[in-house]
Amino acid sequence: MQALFERDSRPEIDVSASLSMNAEEFEELDRSFAASLLQGFLAHEEEVKQSIRDHAPGWTLERMDPVSRCVLFLGAYELLFAQDAPPAVVMNEAIEIAKEFGSDEAGKFVNGVLNAMAQK
Repeated sequence: MQALFERDSRPEIDVSASLSMNAEEFEELDRSFAASLLQGFLAHEEEVKQSIRDHAPGWTLERMDPVSRCVLFLGAYELLFAQDAPPAVVMNEAIEIAKEFGSDEAGKFVNGVLNAMAQK
């Protein structure tokens, strides 16, 4: 999420290098899992963004707070393409990350969008 957050504010950065740099901060991070999520999202970025737009009526991506947007990118990718964890687990992890790093309403917002996606 942090690598995507950095990319959001500085599109020219190398997200793989950003991931490596951020991974040093978190010893417990599963680097291969994080890299596969990042690469998977990048490979399906437009489909993921469109699905978020479809399931967040009244919200443009630009209007979303940056943390919620980046959390949604990864959660939506996992729900749509990765399918290596049950939807409830994906949603719970995304909500917890949004609560920890985002605004007061981020967890509720992420929950609403991902729940709508999971229902389809």
